[in-house]
Amino acid sequence: MAADQSREKIDYTALRRKLDEAQAVLEGAQVLSPERRREVLAERARALAESRHEERRETLSVLAFRVGGERYAVPIDAVDHVLESKGLCPLPGAPRHVLGALVSRSRVVPVLDLRQVLGLEGGGMSDLTRVVVVEVSEEFFGLAAEEVDGRQELPRADLSQPPPGPFTFLTRERLMVLDLAQLSDPAVVGRG
Repeated sequence: MAADQSREKIDYTALRRKLDEAQAVLEGAQVLSPERRREVLAERARALAESRHEERRETLSVLAFRVGGERYAVPIDAVDHVLESKGLCPLPGAPRHVLGALVSRSRVVPVLDLRQVLGLEGGGMSDLTRVVVVEVSEEFFGLAAEEVDGRQELPRADLSQPPPGPFTFLTRERLMVLDLAQLSDPAVVGRG
């Protein structure tokens, strides 16, 4: 019965009046015509879309790391994951540039020694503490690294032509972006 009494106390006329007043305030606040409003929103959407597109075009996202005293990077979209190098098993009879293999995420991943591939001076196996696992054309391989510096955004304007070798870009800070397609080709890597 209490519920019936509360329903009787609602003043629908006053409620309608308040809704009408709120509607009038909303309509009074609208300064733009519906056509102009659509134009403004379309302009804003175009500007936002262009700024996002330009931002992607203007930078290259990479994962930077160190090997043999030099700095290298790989495009971030090719990086599968980074792991510690412990558990690396040597592969007898493998080429010198193949350090060994790791089992990672239910697959065997061969690990390349960039020092051998690029002809760099370097320490022993104990210096290589990380493995950057990359994917190229649905194939996975690892790059042994001394240290991983992390993700970096490289302005495209700062990228220049690299020296000969498996590189795509060189930055002003001497960070070389590796060409993973060349590194995944045994014919190219075997020459190093």
